[in-house]
Amino acid sequence: MKNSILQTKGILIAGPCSAESEEQLISTALELSKIEEVKVLRAGIWKPRTCPGGFEGVGTKGLAWLAEAKKQTGLLTATEVASPKHVEDALHFGVDVLWIGSRTSVNPFNVQAISDVLKGTDATVLIKNPVNPDIQLWAGAVKRIQQSGIENIGLVHRGFTSYGNKEFRNAPMWQIPLELKRQFPELPMICDPSHITGNSDLVASIAQKSIDLHFDGLIIESHISPRDAWTDKKQQITPLMLQEILSSLNRSLVDLDQLDVEVKIDALRYQINQFDDDLLQLISSRMKIAERIGAIKSANKMEVVQTSRWNKVLEKVVTQSRDTQLSEEFVLALMELLHSESIRIQRK
Repeated sequence: MKNSILQTKGILIAGPCSAESEEQLISTALELSKIEEVKVLRAGIWKPRTCPGGFEGVGTKGLAWLAEAKKQTGLLTATEVASPKHVEDALHFGVDVLWIGSRTSVNPFNVQAISDVLKGTDATVLIKNPVNPDIQLWAGAVKRIQQSGIENIGLVHRGFTSYGNKEFRNAPMWQIPLELKRQFPELPMICDPSHITGNSDLVASIAQKSIDLHFDGLIIESHISPRDAWTDKKQQITPLMLQEILSSLNRSLVDLDQLDVEVKIDALRYQINQFDDDLLQLISSRMKIAERIGAIKSANKMEVVQTSRWNKVLEKVVTQSRDTQLSEEFVLALMELLHSESIRIQRK
């Protein structure tokens, strides 16, 4: 890697989720420039939205605002690019760091198109993990950008979309970025606590976790007035809050061998949490059906408890349990609990 801002140990990239106005962007930048650790100002110029009709970014005119913010503060600038035209416009306005977002890195066609237009430039490129937990897609995006001749490349861990996930906006699944770091040890790994948590109250804890795991830097969303933000207001923090978080972080590195064991256990515990969430949803769905059955029985003056039906259910699950590692006693006890709750709901 050539000399690059990404080589700065503990690099901190901060700024609003979206550039909303020149005043908003520069006001935020001026406050962030007072924080010594902040080296790069980030702001979304083009915003990929899940559904049409929402704010999709100010577009190219916002690049001029970034340039002005850089002029006034001396901070380097960074923005997300999702197409060759985005890359060309950003480089034309002197943006220092381009990042490929998770909705782009998931698509090899898009990454290749960006890679082609990067050829012959000395751009600095960050590659966020794909939305889904596919390490090969992430590694493939890295290799495509490397093939364009780009040497200044960094990785950004922003978490993964996960069905049933309740704790975070995007599940961290720490084992995946750590494995990619083993594959590309020369590339800095930066953590994005804002997008992992989706909650400003949790940013500090995820930032600390990434430091404990020897990540190389942080990218954090910071807005001059988060409650007035046009996008992702719940996960943005003020520059003052950012300074307080930075002051609270413990930078002492812990033993990675021990952490490796903890990460593996955490990964398995996370899977258990996911199954627990799924179980609760399935049981809830089961009881809604029981409620409908109860209404039909009530309307037709039928008994709630039907022994013959219940005996058939027990016989079936006991037979099925023999193909698992579950004991017959456990299966019967579980079914009795479900049956009792079903009866309660039907009688209600």
